[in-house]
Amino acid sequence: MTYRAVETLKSADLILCEDTRHSAVLLSHYGIKTPTRSYEKFSESKQAEKIADMLEAGRNIALISDAGTPVISDPGNALVRRLKERGLEYTVVGSGCAAISALVLSGFDPSSFCFVGFLPEKNADRKRLMEKFVSLQSTLIFYVAPHDVQKDVEFLGETLGERNACLVREISKLHEDKIDFRLPDIPETATLKGEMVLIVEGASGNALNALTVEEHYKKYVADGMTEKDAMKAVARDRGVSKSEIYSEIKKL
Repeated sequence: MTYRAVETLKSADLILCEDTRHSAVLLSHYGIKTPTRSYEKFSESKQAEKIADMLEAGRNIALISDAGTPVISDPGNALVRRLKERGLEYTVVGSGCAAISALVLSGFDPSSFCFVGFLPEKNADRKRLMEKFVSLQSTLIFYVAPHDVQKDVEFLGETLGERNACLVREISKLHEDKIDFRLPDIPETATLKGEMVLIVEGASGNALNALTVEEHYKKYVADGMTEKDAMKAVARDRGVSKSEIYSEIKKL
């Protein structure tokens, strides 16, 4: 238990607990007398809107789980999604692992994720590595260095296609920041300094992806799309670049 976590729980107006009886043992040990309320996984979607209303009204609310980190196979993701939708601020306190903290902060699907780490320097090595992840429907986690952010984002945009992404920087520090964008266009106003983690959504689970590229493409053309729009749609469905689909169709 970190000093920051104890202070956060003491200063909160309310603590949401997976099990209030279980959490009472921890809170009593640290002399934390903040009121608690049950926040179980099966009912969190119903509670998320009310909690967001309370936060918007100025209340300071904390969420803890029985063990591990909230959101990671524990309650919290429905609440994070609602806070993102309403533009309300939130942060994570506790996890010593930047990848997990960034995943929680991103609001992306935490039910299945893959840690990729830093991309190799050489382009050929990058492409070879990413072949394993292009079609993966799990959330992808990358570590990025400040001087490589632009290059990495552009490369991932070319390789994975247009996808939602979130750059999280300076986790747990004074200038913690979260930048939501869509690959490959990171905002020009984004501050690209400090320690960073890049979270990218997984590939689409579109049923058409089970077809060959040619069948996928012909299906859209048969439905009335132009050849150009059909190629764009196939690239979007498969999470790859338009140029890759164009090359494949050209070969056929």
